[in-house]
Amino acid sequence: MSPFLRKVRTASDATAVQIVEKQGRVNRVVEHLGSARDEASLQVLLEKGRRKLRPDQMEFDFNYLDTKISYTPIVQHQSSTLLWQVLQDSYRALGFDQAIGDAAFEQLVLARIAETSSKVDTVRILDELGIKAAHRNTFNNCLQRCAGRDYRSRVGAACFQHAAKTGDLSLVLYDVTTLYFEAGKEDADSGTNQGLRKVGYSKERRVDPQIVVGLLVDRSEFPLEIGCFQGNKAETKTLLPIVKDFQKRHGLDGFVVVADAGMLSAENLKTLYAAGFRFIVGARQTKAPHDLESYFHWHGDCFADGQLIDTITPRHANAKVNNKLFKPEPVWNPTMSKAWRAIWQYSAKRAKRDTVTLKAQHRRALEAIEGIKPARKPRFVKQSKTGYKFDEKAFNRAEKLVGLKGYVTNIPAPLMPASETISSYHELWHVEQSFRMFKNDLRARPIFHRRKDAIEAHLTIVMTALAISRYLYQKTGITTKKLVRTLRPIQEQTILYQGHEIQSSEPITPQAQKILEKLGH
Repeated sequence: MSPFLRKVRTASDATAVQIVEKQGRVNRVVEHLGSARDEASLQVLLEKGRRKLRPDQMEFDFNYLDTKISYTPIVQHQSSTLLWQVLQDSYRALGFDQAIGDAAFEQLVLARIAETSSKVDTVRILDELGIKAAHRNTFNNCLQRCAGRDYRSRVGAACFQHAAKTGDLSLVLYDVTTLYFEAGKEDADSGTNQGLRKVGYSKERRVDPQIVVGLLVDRSEFPLEIGCFQGNKAETKTLLPIVKDFQKRHGLDGFVVVADAGMLSAENLKTLYAAGFRFIVGARQTKAPHDLESYFHWHGDCFADGQLIDTITPRHANAKVNNKLFKPEPVWNPTMSKAWRAIWQYSAKRAKRDTVTLKAQHRRALEAIEGIKPARKPRFVKQSKTGYKFDEKAFNRAEKLVGLKGYVTNIPAPLMPASETISSYHELWHVEQSFRMFKNDLRARPIFHRRKDAIEAHLTIVMTALAISRYLYQKTGITTKKLVRTLRPIQEQTILYQGHEIQSSEPITPQAQKILEKLGH
């Protein structure tokens, strides 16, 4: 028998409404919809049950099985008022209402948090939430205003004000990602988009046109600055424009920029240093033999778990700064014009992981040489006059470096010890986490826009949504997805019953109550 709706009188003299399915001689409760102590609440639960059942399914009163439910309440309006109020309060707590002053922009941002869908779906999302939406044309015009009135700078200023009051701006974290387009052709170098959507190196191994997006966050993952670049632009060339814009906009100096090894270029470090920035970037493992030449000469290639080696690294590839004739490792200071400070750390856990990777690369190299698996030239394969062969020298060198991770900085040891420098670098997982939320939870990709101003507007909307999401997470300790899933079902209804309008709201669950308490509601 198909599931049906029934009422049950409880021991506390309330009326429970349940969806029940008959299995043999037993009625199994599929879902308990709630209990009501008044007529209005009962009608809300019954209507909720009817919406879950198909039209051909039945309703029964458990105590009076022969009595069909004869009333037909009409739900005139229902809305997720509680969820919308929480999102609006967060938007205003961050100062976006004062910075932007655009109701359509606010709806575009909050609708994306409530349900990660395209902007075309905003009217539908707001309608399901019971919120009166702006007209579609108003939303389209908002995208133009977003670029024309530089909403991104306003959002960035509001984010900075919040971070300055609640966070720590002495250290900022930078990383890049790529966002792809649902488009068959990339942009021409001339035209309105100036070659913005280009095929380039994709972190997701796609061949679609894309843009490169750089994101600057504080150590609590709160976004500070975002920028987009042509899809084929090198990652190393994205760092300086964003950091300099951030510095110029807010009149800052004396903060530390942390970035991964992808940003490690001689030009980047030179320019950051000249501009007065302090930096911590990841070092490429291939630099270890040069940086640790003295250590290898005097101590060999054995390390203790957690061992730190504070030394120097050349600023340019052709410079030699480490002399193995001297046993003590050189100590970096700002007067060394040809070197940066380098810190290398050995981890037994990392060594185990690196060893597994090396074995896999060794196997792939031999398979490629023997022609077992046709593939592009893998690591440790070199070409000679007689064909391909295994590069034993390179493999042995890589084996010596397993477990080592390097960091390059221009902060002297007296100001920041080696262990603190490494801890600061490891804060980078915060920006990686923000990017995951940016791309997955907030559906920043794929991008369907064609024009540059609409693409810029899209990034501004998603960055604003990201800031609200991070704010809510900091306050409640739960993700925005879980917060929406908890608060959205708690709705307010206006029901027409026997000629009277009845206002009713669903009870706040214990989980929702905890969220509201943490938000100060």
